[in-house]
Amino acid sequence: MKKQSNLSRLLTLAGGHRKLTFLGCALSGIAAVLGLIPYVCVWLAARDVLAVYPDVTGASVIVRWGWLAVWFAAANILVYFAALMCTHIAAFRTARNMRHAGVAHILELPLGFFTGNQSGRLRKIIDDNAALTEDLLAHKLPDLTAAVVTPIAAVVLLFAFDWRMGLLCLLTMVLAFVCMASMMGGKNAGFFHRYQQEIEKMSAEAVEYVRGIPVVKVFQQTVYSFKAFYAAIQSYSDLASQYAMSCRKGQTSFLTCINGGFALLIPAALLLASGGNGWEVLTDFIFYALFAPACGGMINRIMYASESVMEADEAVMKLDQILEQKPLKETEHPEKPSGETVSFEHVTFRYPGTEHPALKDVSFTVKEGTVTGLVGPSGGGKTTAASLIPRFWDVESGHVRIGGVDVRDMDSRELMKHVAFVFQDTKLFKTSLLENIRMSRPSATVDEVKAAAHAAQCDEILEKLPEGLNTIVGAKGVYLSGGEAQRIALARAILKDAPIVVLDEATAFADPENEALIQKAFGRLTKGKTVLMIAHRLSTVRNADRILVIDKGTVREQGNHEELLAADGLYAQMWSDYQKAAAWKVERGGKI
Repeated sequence: MKKQSNLSRLLTLAGGHRKLTFLGCALSGIAAVLGLIPYVCVWLAARDVLAVYPDVTGASVIVRWGWLAVWFAAANILVYFAALMCTHIAAFRTARNMRHAGVAHILELPLGFFTGNQSGRLRKIIDDNAALTEDLLAHKLPDLTAAVVTPIAAVVLLFAFDWRMGLLCLLTMVLAFVCMASMMGGKNAGFFHRYQQEIEKMSAEAVEYVRGIPVVKVFQQTVYSFKAFYAAIQSYSDLASQYAMSCRKGQTSFLTCINGGFALLIPAALLLASGGNGWEVLTDFIFYALFAPACGGMINRIMYASESVMEADEAVMKLDQILEQKPLKETEHPEKPSGETVSFEHVTFRYPGTEHPALKDVSFTVKEGTVTGLVGPSGGGKTTAASLIPRFWDVESGHVRIGGVDVRDMDSRELMKHVAFVFQDTKLFKTSLLENIRMSRPSATVDEVKAAAHAAQCDEILEKLPEGLNTIVGAKGVYLSGGEAQRIALARAILKDAPIVVLDEATAFADPENEALIQKAFGRLTKGKTVLMIAHRLSTVRNADRILVIDKGTVREQGNHEELLAADGLYAQMWSDYQKAAAWKVERGGKI
């Protein structure tokens, strides 16, 4: 099947409003023709004046030509205004449709998609890129239509009065087109795509640099300490400079051609006038002297429109990259689990775009109402295994089951009701603490939210805030410490009251005081629940019913704490290293 061009794709996104785009372009073409008629009126007025010169009182008809020129100019403005009204309405609706399509689609994508795509990048693709299309549809597309219609009408006019002067004007137009093509073709053809890539790369590195400013200042470093940021700036600078330098000759020649018509018209007019028909030649010269710059403006329109076309191409391409992401397949006959036991059966999974599997033939069972800990070296596959339970991704082979039912055979809403996930990196919205906690169950009453906050050991947090639960967090509000934010997230999970709880390094960023409070909250959250707990601090899972040691995508060991220590394997080595780290201290004199 032949793929749509990006412009056709853009018009498809316009939906029913694309008719307004077509109408606006048609009106713009009509306006372009109307805009040429005043030049003919000027020629007619000049002809009548010169015909009776020096007794110009006999050329009363020029008043009629003058008014006709005014009326056609006014008609040109009004029709062009109507054209822009149509295209602006269509452009704004198209941008809205693009944003809606992008947001609606990402809501259907698996949760794992968001782990590999930063929110800032998605916002730029959906919001900023949609805005890039507005200029094309609202201004440049009708202008481009006018620029296509104008040459057709212009060629007729160029040869209507004096074919020799018309040929000279046409020659300058053709040369200008050739110069413009030389700047946009060849090695410069893919410039805009490379330019956008450099902008995105530089923006991303700039964000990282700004985040690292405290480190730079503490260690008295400069921008050069962030080599990636400096390299991105240099790469962007080099690309822009190379493009600008490569266009020097083409741009100079282009401007010379579109503005240099007089250099050919004046000697041509003198040569033609020497034949004896001076007044007639002068009349034609006046027309071509006025009309040639208008042709140059038309070519300028085409050049600027082409830039907007490239911007829109890039915007549509980036949006389609998101829209091409496939949502997880929903089952047509959902099943309900009988119980809350979680089991992995010969699970193999690899992340999109990678060669090596993150999990290889993994099998284990988390019995209903028990606590299972996942430990192991970083990058071993702990978080990957946990994320397969709520279907962040689907397995490549094998099965992940809840209550004997494959999670792929469960309704996605039903699955989300069964699982509460507390992330290592807590996400709080820029709203009140009440709404942040109630996010897990919007129908919850204020008293239920307070009870969940109390169970999550948040009383001390609420007491120190002047508005308590109604305090706004984030921008224009208060900021919580990592441990405090983690307790708010635990209150959210407690309020949800899901039978299965997945904890991913929930104490990773907590200080000792917050960790103690979080551990108390864990007791309330996990009571009577099926719990899968990922931990780097082995003390967190010491009392778990079962501990799984995952390394390099496979389950290396499993058992309780005492059994694993007795096995004297990887877990025993990790426990020994943890004990040494916990006992480490700096004594007086710098000795350890």
